[in-house]
Amino acid sequence: MEISFSASSMANDSHPESHLCQTSTTSVVLPIIYTIMSITGLPGNAISLWVFIRKITTKTSTHIYLINLGISNLLLCLTMPFQATYYSLGTKWHRQDTMCQMAISGLTPVIHINICIGVMILSCVALSRFASLIQHSHADRPSRWLNVLPGAFLCRKRHAKLAYVLCMVTWATVTIGVTSFVVLYSIREARSVDDSDRNEACYSVAVEVGREGSRAFALVAISLFFVFFLLVLCAYMAVIRHIWRSRRSAVISNSQRVYARVFRNIVVIIVVLVVCLLPHHIYKAIFVHIVSEHTWSASPPEDACHPLSMYVEVKSILLCLATLRCSTDPIMYFLLDKTFRNHVLSLLRTRVSANDSQSSKSNMGQLSQATSACL
Repeated sequence: MEISFSASSMANDSHPESHLCQTSTTSVVLPIIYTIMSITGLPGNAISLWVFIRKITTKTSTHIYLINLGISNLLLCLTMPFQATYYSLGTKWHRQDTMCQMAISGLTPVIHINICIGVMILSCVALSRFASLIQHSHADRPSRWLNVLPGAFLCRKRHAKLAYVLCMVTWATVTIGVTSFVVLYSIREARSVDDSDRNEACYSVAVEVGREGSRAFALVAISLFFVFFLLVLCAYMAVIRHIWRSRRSAVISNSQRVYARVFRNIVVIIVVLVVCLLPHHIYKAIFVHIVSEHTWSASPPEDACHPLSMYVEVKSILLCLATLRCSTDPIMYFLLDKTFRNHVLSLLRTRVSANDSQSSKSNMGQLSQATSACL
């Protein structure tokens, strides 16, 4: 779904009789995937937040970033059942129905807000880990990044405070930006909607394609993603160069584990960005270009599928891939943070030992009953 509420005129003027068609991929497969993501993501992120907040007493900057990422993921997982309902019943709802309006003006902003916040926080984690690495340099000369990164990134005592500030600024900026856009277009839609739009399906060109405003918003979001993605790539390349230079130093035995851990952390973040988020943003740019450049010259047959139906379906699939991150991030926490990993393993061992103890008591009770019966 796009954050746009004024595309009805585009749909009516260009293709008065055409409509978006769904295949079984969007009407069946996507609802199933969203349901599974909700079932796995909600408990996974809830447990992760519980470990971060209750079990880890001394919180580093990485913990603060991951707590905020967990909150974002939890909110995103809460939208999954409604996303599943939207794709399974989108052609059966009218666009003016209450449920459709909730999906458009309520759930869609939450999805876009949390995708943006996830990208920004992951970038902050990568830069924070890289800053920790270059402060303990054993290379033949200091890293040039010491002159580029802000001083707060390089001061251990200020790491946590900086993390709090960056997370608050990220939440405030993204939420205000997206909400302002939604309110603006909601007002414009309320003024422009007419009776011919009232019977339009919820899953429609007006909702899924958008108009100039939504395309401008999409281009801003795409640009921001690539800025942060390039920051993470720069950190990755700088870590490789830093490790290569440090190998020539004699004092490396105690640092190799630190280098390997930071390198692994940044690689995990890059994999998440490349696999889940990069395809969505690349295709979104292509989609905006296709919509902007395409002209509808011929009149379609009655009840024909809109020419953008297949493009919209691909966009929906890649959006699902982008939101998949919220269900898999607890695995990323396990790989990124040693303290979190130790607490989770300890929790699992406690659970297993408790089950074994219960099983042992049950077996002893059964053995005692059998002995009594024999006597």
